[in-house]
Amino acid sequence: MGNTNNNSAGARHGEAKAEPLDFIREIVANDLASGKHASTVTRFPPEPNGYLHIGHAKSICLNFGISLENEGGVCHLRFDDTNPAKEDVEYVDSIKEDVQWLSFDWGKNIFFASDYFEKLYDFAVELIRAGRAFVCELTLDEIAEHRGTPTQPGTNSPYRDRSSEENLELFQRMRDGEFDDGTRVLRAKIDMASPNLHMRDPVLYRIRKTPHHRTGNKWCIYPMYDFTHCLSDSIEGITHSLCTLEFEVHRPLYDWVLDNVTIDCRPRQIEFARLNLTYTVLSKRKLLTLVEEGHVVGWDDPRMPTVSGLRRRGYTPASIRSFCKTIGMTKFNSLTDMALLEHSIRQNLNDTTPRRMAVLRPLKVVITNFDEDKVEELDAANHPKDPHAGTRTVPFTREIYVERDDFMEEPPAKFFRLGPGREVRLRFAYFITCNEVIKNAAGEVTELRCTYDPETHGGNAPDGRKVKGTIHWVSASHAFEAQVRLYDRLFTAEDPNKESDGKTYLDHLNAESLEVISDAKFEPGLAKAEPGERFQFERLGYFCADAADSQPGKPVFNRTVTLRDAWAKRQKKG
Repeated sequence: MGNTNNNSAGARHGEAKAEPLDFIREIVANDLASGKHASTVTRFPPEPNGYLHIGHAKSICLNFGISLENEGGVCHLRFDDTNPAKEDVEYVDSIKEDVQWLSFDWGKNIFFASDYFEKLYDFAVELIRAGRAFVCELTLDEIAEHRGTPTQPGTNSPYRDRSSEENLELFQRMRDGEFDDGTRVLRAKIDMASPNLHMRDPVLYRIRKTPHHRTGNKWCIYPMYDFTHCLSDSIEGITHSLCTLEFEVHRPLYDWVLDNVTIDCRPRQIEFARLNLTYTVLSKRKLLTLVEEGHVVGWDDPRMPTVSGLRRRGYTPASIRSFCKTIGMTKFNSLTDMALLEHSIRQNLNDTTPRRMAVLRPLKVVITNFDEDKVEELDAANHPKDPHAGTRTVPFTREIYVERDDFMEEPPAKFFRLGPGREVRLRFAYFITCNEVIKNAAGEVTELRCTYDPETHGGNAPDGRKVKGTIHWVSASHAFEAQVRLYDRLFTAEDPNKESDGKTYLDHLNAESLEVISDAKFEPGLAKAEPGERFQFERLGYFCADAADSQPGKPVFNRTVTLRDAWAKRQKKG
């Protein structure tokens, strides 16, 4: 992590073909061209109170991306650790892992807001001395009542006109731990009639007698986000403070704090639209509820939109960076289709993943005219579009498994797979014809008896006859059995955040978001799949060996994404 120039994820400005700039990059380019800044200093400032999600990835790609695109640019990783009641070292470690996994490097530029607690305290004292902050004894509920409404001005606190000397003494006593939680706060003295409610004497400090994961019991008062963030930016020399659109109404307070204390650097806050994604929620509070109430199995559950969940599901850093580039930066909130994220991973995996054969719902086929003890090793392409990927051998035997869905006893006209008297091509193997259907007492199909044409080795007939269907298979005697997890979207509603008819996002949970298949059959080479290794299972989709649950010789496969968007097709059918 020693590279302070952040040059690990791409070429710098000028090394690649120029592309149209989004509005943020235009601002940055103009500031550099005018000489306002020699280069850029940006920051990614997560709160360590949960795991990062795909929305954070958008901010990561923006902030680190700008540092990569401008010579001498730097991006800081700064943890906003000002609320010890909700923070944990686990979250700090996971955030660092996720940023690194996305291929970004903060070098030596890792900071914590807690690094600045003493400086922030001094800035608060400066405001008190100047008569711009006061200690208030109203409860938080009373402060909310005094704040007024968007159409009605607020009411001054009865403690607003205390002298600076009294406020300094009370603030010191707050720091010394003399008062209980919730009995005192430090508030800015701005304007209780401001049309912006955030400017109506906002709280700057509160008492919280909770041990901090870095400072222990040294502090019992902690600064609020709006006070901490702008000053941390200034202390670090941030040039462009990039944040999501909900902080636009906070910008006047950001500027007010910087205007009323003694600083050397004046950052500029710029807002962009946050990511909203169909069929998911990106509120950290809602994600935490999903975890704590057991709707998912942890923050890294592959159904979760967290970076760790996407990684475990099989998404790649390149696919997420590509997705973030595609959606771009705007000033307008919108809902991005999940299909776009799925398209990004399909494009990436289609180019990079080897092909293998797996049968998820096996149906036995006995090839009656193939020698019982014979094993034929057939060549199979590792990647049909990449001749450099080479080939592997797969065993072909008298008994094989095919997908149960690839057989119909009474197939419709456009069903080009197996049926009584029908001929199909086995991938990399031969033509086979179904001659007999074996059923159990309940009438369920348990076995197909077929014959093969030995002249069709490699899947071509010397007499030129054609078959329309090609299906995949595995040798019954060589296949190994493993678990497969088929993941689908976590919610059934396009926008589960919308609450109507008394329903919340939890009412839209998809009961079919996970299907576990315990007896799937795989070609033998897949037994050696390493945790995190990705494959395209022919005709089925893209899969990844689960990084948490796979064991040596016993992989568990997660479906990353289908080959096509089956969800959209189902929705159209109603």
